[in-house]
Amino acid sequence: MTSETALLGIRNYRLVDEGLASSGQPDRDQLSAIAAAGYEIVINLALPTSDGAIAEEGALVAALGMSYVHIPVLWEAPRLADVLLFCATMQALRDRKIWVHCAYNMRVSCFLYLYRKHCLNLPDETARHPMCELWQPDGAWAELIEITGRHFRRETEYVS
Repeated sequence: MTSETALLGIRNYRLVDEGLASSGQPDRDQLSAIAAAGYEIVINLALPTSDGAIAEEGALVAALGMSYVHIPVLWEAPRLADVLLFCATMQALRDRKIWVHCAYNMRVSCFLYLYRKHCLNLPDETARHPMCELWQPDGAWAELIEITGRHFRRETEYVS
């Protein structure tokens, strides 16, 4: 099986662009396929207790020659601070090939939307990929989108 075929088997895998992909939790073999596909960084937004979590994921990713960043985001209570840390991390690594995952690609797709909209300044319709394909955020997640939008609008006002 080619690494590309293996990638297609990862829960809710989405290719965002040539340097960025997202998914739900990959298993050990799929992490190997991610490395074989040339990804340099794995960012995990899931909790260590999330469905399918690999206890030693950071060590496994490092053994495969990739860097690992873990930003655990509570499903029930995502925070603006988590989004800002994620955005800063993505900005710092923007020239690298990045794979971002959580348990189901719901946290990730929302965070990618916020990053692409507010940091990369992509049009809303473009930034919504892959979130709009996976789910429509509600509750705490819709609130996070609103809070993040207000935060970035205030920052823009200060710069102007």
